[in-house]
Amino acid sequence: NICLTCSHTVQHSLSQLCAVMVKHETPDRWPALLQLLNQSTKSSNSHDRQVGLLLLNKVVDSNPEPFKPHYCQLLQLFSTVLQDHNNPTALYYCILTLTAITAYTGSEEMVSLIIALKHLIMADQVNTSEAMEVFNELMESEVSIIVPHVADIVRFCLEVGVECLDSLRVKALSCIAFLIKLKSKTVLKQKLLNPILQAIFPVLTAVPPAGEQDPEDEEDDSGDGTDNDNPKHCAAQVRKSFITMPFAQTCLASENPYQRKGGLMCLAVLAEGCADHIRTKMLSSMLQTVCQSLSDSNQVVRSAGLFALGQFSEYLQPEVSKYCAELMPLLLGYLSSLNQAKAGHVTKAFYALENFMENLGSDIEPYLPTLMETMLSALNNTENLKIKELAVSAIGAIANAAKELLVPYFTPVIESLKGFLTTTTEEMRSLQTQSLDTLSVLARTVGKDVFSPLAAECVRLGLNLTDTIDDPDLRRCTYSLYSAVSTVSPDCLTPHLTAITTVMLLALKSNEGITNAYIDEKEDACDALGEIFPHEDVRRAAFGGMGQFCRAQHKVWKDNPTEANHQALQKLLDVVLPCFLETVRTEHERQVVMGVLESMNGIIKSCKEEVFRNPSRLKEVSHVIRDVLKKKTACQDGGGDEADDEDQQAEYDAMLQEFAGEGIPLVTSSVPADQFAPFLNDLLPLIMSKAKSSCTVADRSFSVGTIGEILDALVNVSGGQRVAGRLSNRLLPVLVAGVKDSDPEVRNNSVFALGCLAQAAGPIVVSDYPMMLSVFSNLLAKESDLRVIDNLCAALCRMIMSNVDAVPLEQACSHFTPPVKLIFNITMNLYSLQTQPITKIWRFCVDYSSLFCLLSAENQNALAMLMKELAQHHLADFQAAVSSLPAEQQAKLSAAISAL
Repeated sequence: NICLTCSHTVQHSLSQLCAVMVKHETPDRWPALLQLLNQSTKSSNSHDRQVGLLLLNKVVDSNPEPFKPHYCQLLQLFSTVLQDHNNPTALYYCILTLTAITAYTGSEEMVSLIIALKHLIMADQVNTSEAMEVFNELMESEVSIIVPHVADIVRFCLEVGVECLDSLRVKALSCIAFLIKLKSKTVLKQKLLNPILQAIFPVLTAVPPAGEQDPEDEEDDSGDGTDNDNPKHCAAQVRKSFITMPFAQTCLASENPYQRKGGLMCLAVLAEGCADHIRTKMLSSMLQTVCQSLSDSNQVVRSAGLFALGQFSEYLQPEVSKYCAELMPLLLGYLSSLNQAKAGHVTKAFYALENFMENLGSDIEPYLPTLMETMLSALNNTENLKIKELAVSAIGAIANAAKELLVPYFTPVIESLKGFLTTTTEEMRSLQTQSLDTLSVLARTVGKDVFSPLAAECVRLGLNLTDTIDDPDLRRCTYSLYSAVSTVSPDCLTPHLTAITTVMLLALKSNEGITNAYIDEKEDACDALGEIFPHEDVRRAAFGGMGQFCRAQHKVWKDNPTEANHQALQKLLDVVLPCFLETVRTEHERQVVMGVLESMNGIIKSCKEEVFRNPSRLKEVSHVIRDVLKKKTACQDGGGDEADDEDQQAEYDAMLQEFAGEGIPLVTSSVPADQFAPFLNDLLPLIMSKAKSSCTVADRSFSVGTIGEILDALVNVSGGQRVAGRLSNRLLPVLVAGVKDSDPEVRNNSVFALGCLAQAAGPIVVSDYPMMLSVFSNLLAKESDLRVIDNLCAALCRMIMSNVDAVPLEQACSHFTPPVKLIFNITMNLYSLQTQPITKIWRFCVDYSSLFCLLSAENQNALAMLMKELAQHHLADFQAAVSSLPAEQQAKLSAAISAL
C-alpha cells in the first residue's frame, strides 16, 4: 500500500530495491510480490496501474529468467496495456518490460507496439526515445518477428519529424540504418528506398536555426565527424547503405550552402561504405568535386569538404595517394593560416592531412620543409592547446612517413615535447598523452644514433608523469614509450626496470576494467612487457596477469550482466587470446609457453562458451593444442636455454604436452560436441598414442586420464552422447588395457575413464557392459590400491546411472566378493549424485540390508544418516519401497535399520 500511495521518487526507489531482491529471491518464493503485481497492473485506477507496471519493469529487467513461467500471462497483460493510449506512463513502462523479454514477443504485440509509440510521442518524447530501444532489441535477437512489419517500422521512424527532439530523431534514423543493415533486401523489395531517401534529404541539408550552427561546425568541435547525437550524421549513415549519387549530385549543384554540405557528407560516408566501387570507378571525379569544395566561399562547405577528404584518405588508400601533387598544396594552404582559422575547421584539415600522409613514404620529402615550418610554428606560437595537440599528432604521422628525413627538425621538436611533459596541470593532459605517443614514434623512426642520447631522459619523463598523475591513458602511452626506447637504447631502462615492471604488472592485475580506458592500458602493458623484457619470468607473469584480468572481467559480467560488461569481456578476449596463441607458436622459451597454456586453460575454464563467441576461435585453439602435441612449436624445435640438459628438456616437453592436453577437456565442456568433434577426432590419436605399453608411466597416466576428462566433459554438453558413442570403439581397447596396467595411477585413471565412457555414451555402449563388469570383477579380485577401488565404485555407479535397466543393481554387485564395501559406496554415490529414483535406492538398500552389520562403525554411521535423510524427506518413497516387500524382507529391513 505504501508503494501505491507514496511519491514517484519513493516508488522508483522501492521498485529498484525490489529489483535487487529479485536477483536473490525468485518471484515464486515471494508470493506477496506476485500478488501486488497482479493487483496493481489490473487495477481500475490508472495511477495504480502505472505503479504496478513500474515495479514490473524493474523486477523483470533485473532478473527475467524466473518470470518465464509467467510470460504468457504477461504478454496478455501487455496487449491490454498497449491499447491504453490515454495512459502514456503505463505505455512507457509496458514497452520497457517488453524490451526485456523480446524473445517471447509475437506479431500481435508488434502492431500494438507501433501504435502505442505513436501515442507516446505526443505525450513524452524523452521516454519515447528510450522506449524505441525495443526495436533494436528485436532486431538483434528476434529478426523474424520484425520482418513482416519492416514497412510499418520504417514509416513510423520516418514520421518522427523536425519538431521532435534531436535524441528521438537520432533514435529513429539509427533504427532505420540498423534495419537496412540487417534486411536490406527486404527494404528494397518493399520499395522503401525512395521514401527513406526523400525523408532524410531535408534532415541532411537542413539550415540550422538563426544564430546557431550544426555541432560539427561549432568552434569546439573535435572534427572526427562521428557525432552520433547529430541527426545529420545519422541521416548520412542511413544514406551510405545505398548508392545515393543522384541525390548527392543534386545537393552539390545547389545554391544553398547547407545542401552543398549535405552532398559532401554523402560522399564522405560513401567512401567508407562503398570503398571498392569508388576506388575502381569514381575516385577521380569524386576527388575533383571535393577539391573544388575546398575553395567554396562558405566555410561550412569547406569544412565538410575537409571531412570528406579525410574520409577519402582513410578509406580509399592506396589509390588516393596517387593524387598527392593535387591534394598536398591544398592541405598546406589550409594549414598556413592556423592562427586565423577556427579550431573545428583546423581539426578537419589535420584529420585529412594525417590520413593522407600515412601511405606517402619518401614522397613526402618535397613538402617536408613547409610541413615542419607550419608544425613548429603551431607548437611555439599558438596559445590554443587543441591546435598544439593536433600539430604534435601530425608530427608523429610525418615521422612515420619521413623517417630519417625528419632528423634536421628533431631538436626543436624534442624541446617542445619536453616542455609539454614537465607540467602536471589537468588542461595539459590530452596534449601530454599525444606528446608521449609522438615521442614513441620518433624513437622508432629517426634512427638509433639520433634518439639514443635522449633515451634516458625520456624514460625519466615518463616515470615522473606516472608518479604524479593517476591516468590510465597517460600510463598506457608511457608503456609504448618504454617499449620504443628499448629498441634503440635498452641499457637506459636497466636502472628503472623494477619501477616500470611494478607499474605494468599492477595494471595487469588491477580489477579496474569496466571502462575501455583500463582495458587499453592492460593491452599496451602486455605488448610493452613482451618487447621490453626478454626475461622469461617477467613475461610469464605478464601472461598470467592477462589471464587473471580476463577471468575478473568475466566475473564482473556474470555479477552484473549488462551489454557494456559483455562487450568489455569480448573485447578483452579478442585482444588476449590471439596474443596467447601467437606466443605458443613463436615463443622460444618453454617455461613462458607453459605459463601461456596454463593461463589460457584458466580462461577457458572460467569463461567457457564466451571464449568461443568468435567463430574462428575454436579452430585456432584446437590447432595450437595440436601443434604442441605434435611438437611443432618454436620452443620444441631443439632450441631453448643452452644450459638445459637433454633430460630437463624432455621433462619440459612432457610438461608442455600435459598443459596442452589439459585444454582439450576444457574446450570439450565449453562448446556443443558436434561442433568440436572434427577437431577432437584430430587430437585424440595424439593423446591415445601415449597410452602404449612402451611409453613412460607418466605418458600412459596422462593419456588415459585426459581421455577420461574428455568423456566426463561430454556428459554435460549438447550432442555429447552421440560423439562419445562414435568414439567408444576406438577408446574401449585403450581403456581396458589401461585397467590391466602394472601402475596403479594408470589403472585408476583407466577405471575412471571407463565409467565416464559408460555415462557419456549411455545406451550406445550397453552391449559392452558385461565385458566391462568382467574387467572390473577381475581387477577387484587382486586390487590393493584404495584409490582404484573407490574409482571402481564410482565407475559402476556411472554405469548404473546411465542405464539402470541394463544393469540391475543386484546383478552388478553379484560380480564382486565380498560386496559390502562396494554396496555401501554405491548407495552413497547414487544418493549424492541424485540421478536415480529414490525408490530404486531404497530397494538397493533393502536387498543388501543383511550385510549392513559388516560395515565399519564410521560407515554404519554414514549409512544411518542417509537412511534418516531418506525417511525424513522421501517418506512416501520409503513407504512405497517397504510396502512392496514380502513380510520376511520387511522384517529384515527393520532389523538392519535398528542395528545401525
